Amino acid sequence: MKKYFFLALLLFCFGANTPTEARVYLDINAPTFVQIPIILPKWKAVDRTPPTLTAKVYEILGHDLTLSGFFKVIGQPQLPSHLKEREGIPSLTSLPEYTANGGEILLAGEALLNANLNLILKFHLFDLVEQTHLVGKQYEGSLQVLRKMVHRMADEVVLQLTGERGVHNTKIAFVRLQGKGKEIFISDFDGAEIKQLTQNRSFNISPAWSPDGKQIAFTSYLRRNPDLYLIDSDGKNFGRLTTFPGLNAAPAWSPDGKKIALMMGLQGKSDIYLIDANGNNPRRLTTGHGNEASPTWSPDGKQIAFVSDRSGSPQIYIMGANGSKVARLTYEGAYNTNPSWSPKGDRIVFCGRAEGRYDIFTMRVDGSGLQRLTSNSGSNESPCWSPDGRYIAFSSNRLGGSRIFVMNANGLNQRALTSAKGGESSPAWSIRLE
Repeated sequence: MKKYFFLALLLFCFGANTPTEARVYLDINAPTFVQIPIILPKWKAVDRTPPTLTAKVYEILGHDLTLSGFFKVIGQPQLPSHLKEREGIPSLTSLPEYTANGGEILLAGEALLNANLNLILKFHLFDLVEQTHLVGKQYEGSLQVLRKMVHRMADEVVLQLTGERGVHNTKIAFVRLQGKGKEIFISDFDGAEIKQLTQNRSFNISPAWSPDGKQIAFTSYLRRNPDLYLIDSDGKNFGRLTTFPGLNAAPAWSPDGKKIALMMGLQGKSDIYLIDANGNNPRRLTTGHGNEASPTWSPDGKQIAFVSDRSGSPQIYIMGANGSKVARLTYEGAYNTNPSWSPKGDRIVFCGRAEGRYDIFTMRVDGSGLQRLTSNSGSNESPCWSPDGRYIAFSSNRLGGSRIFVMNANGLNQRALTSAKGGESSPAWSIRLE
């Protein structure tokens, strides 16, 4: 039995719009996008529910909405005195009291810790411009999954106002320097709940999530040779996947989860190979005299972008999933690497050297439409996409040591995900896990 569950119930009889019927705002990465002002009044602690518990829910929810980039959160401290202590879910007739505070949306709720010590969260979403009720839902689960419940709630708010769920219930895997080695860690979307997956005191690098979000493939020097390993996302079932001599690195799962593309050194140089998901049946895709690295799949599984120095310097190339029709994509800059294909299929993000340091760029899949997303902020490397294509995670040393950062796909709203002193790199974003 799952240790938690969610119930989605319509609580009022006002009727609720589906996401397609709700007010749909501009895409977060559109040039004209303006954040949605959302009022978040005090949550109500029902019956004997500890107020500290409700305050925790309120804190996580406000943080989620802010990090999403969609909202300008107007919290309890910003409300006028007569609304500061107003708590719980208002009636439709009281909505006009909130309209003078600059908000367009109102998100109100309450929390109940029942006799079984399960937490019940209720929220209601109101359109203050139209003075209408949009949706009301209820979630129930154990206290151990409080964060997941609140993340699910934030995802639902994003869905109702944009037509697509948020990514608050996703995780990011990354590499962290640990003693004399490097280990694989994971965290929530907001950088909380950081957990160490590997603890072998070796060099573990290049994590890659399986398409179902259950496993992470990575390269480890545990047995001296750089081999591919697998580990479950909860840290269990650690095991070696490949035993081929030489380099086995930079794994990338095919969208259907049946194959893994990687760089291998079976021919005395690094080439892009395909292996089955069980580690067998290696097939060489690239030929020639250059070194090839960092494969990334198109969302439809028909193409692979990769790095090659066949032209004399590392550049981004594209080919069919069978190795056919190789074409060069990048011509600007003498060093371009670490490509990652957007889940929407329209752009590729990569790392390029510019003005003596590394920055993050995106381009269309034909190499046109080059955009620089970072500049004058240290070196920025190892970009990857969120599963909805709205955000990009990357590593940056702008704060003195390499940390994991997140930004909107257009380069706005750049913020540090982790607060460690440094030594973090190679972020990889999971699918939505709920």
